[in-house]
Amino acid sequence: MILILCTGNSCRSHLAEAILQRALGDKFQVASAGSNPAGYVHPLALKALEEIGIDASSHHSKHLNEFLDKDVQTVITVCGNADQACPVFPGQVNRHHWPFDDPAHATGTEDEQFAVFRRVRDEIQAVFGAYAAGLLDQSKS
Repeated sequence: MILILCTGNSCRSHLAEAILQRALGDKFQVASAGSNPAGYVHPLALKALEEIGIDASSHHSKHLNEFLDKDVQTVITVCGNADQACPVFPGQVNRHHWPFDDPAHATGTEDEQFAVFRRVRDEIQAVFGAYAAGLLDQSKS
């Protein structure tokens, strides 16, 4: 399992989870969680995913402790706070830290806020798309 962590598990980690899962298909299991979950997935994150053809309406905010007894092989943190709070999971082999701006802090009109969600989504898509391509290449060997 690949676990993507951020603090609130409301935006960045869900964007990354959905994008990575689509890129990897059913070859890998991907999940996301937070060190201090917000209790919801931000509606603009769902809208940003929907815009690129991903339905994440079934996603929900989860605490990282829910995964302590799971077979987590890779942990990817997408914010500094989660990187500092991240425990080591039994069986964990890989750890990556790829920080992104938190679009939940965007201000202005809804259109201006959504522009920030789009930018962060596109940045996540570039990084996690490249990561997925590498994983798929490795799994062929």
